[in-house]
Amino acid sequence: MTIAIVGGSGPQGSGIGVRLAAAGERVVLGSRDAARAVAEAERLSEAHGLRGSLTGAANRDAVEAADTVILAVPYTGHTELVESLAVPLSGKLVISCVNPLAFDKHGPVGAEIPDRSAAEEAARLLPESVVAGAFHHLSAVTLHRLEHDLSHEDVLVCGDDQAGKERVMRLAEQVTGGRAIDVGALRLARHLEPFTAVLISVNKRYKTNASVSLTGIGKGEK
Repeated sequence: MTIAIVGGSGPQGSGIGVRLAAAGERVVLGSRDAARAVAEAERLSEAHGLRGSLTGAANRDAVEAADTVILAVPYTGHTELVESLAVPLSGKLVISCVNPLAFDKHGPVGAEIPDRSAAEEAARLLPESVVAGAFHHLSAVTLHRLEHDLSHEDVLVCGDDQAGKERVMRLAEQVTGGRAIDVGALRLARHLEPFTAVLISVNKRYKTNASVSLTGIGKGEK
């Protein structure tokens, strides 16, 4: 399987890409600027010994080469970008970790958007694709530190296609080495995405990289 990451030259996208490549997946980092994506893939490959499993390309080329696609872009321009990739995304599993946020003098807060979540917006724009939400709460800082154990963190996954969610959960477990938890329908992205603002606020206040871990779920339960 080849996994494309749209926005893969950014901090979170490249961090997820590095973790997946280190777990043995073929990953293509996508970017609006192909040269930037290639340079980032080469830099990370050299830093982490991932030669051959991590490459870079323009967003469209990355998507066309992939079976599964992760959207890891800022919400600004999200609609236009997804619309521009609708044809090559058709029939593929699309994972959104887009967090629509706003910032004011009080700090971060979830942004009010028409479809109520970026994942639902992607699903509307991609009727021929299977769309799920995941990876919203992973810190870009710790993702890039491969020596940092993420197995205590839970990846919360939402979606309306059960088989698609199960594929996403397997990938999530490769990224963290820990649990992926099926939290329900895609509309739950309305609550997962803005919760990122809470973590940003906590991280700023306590000078840390807080994560999400749910209690009350037994080991091995999905």
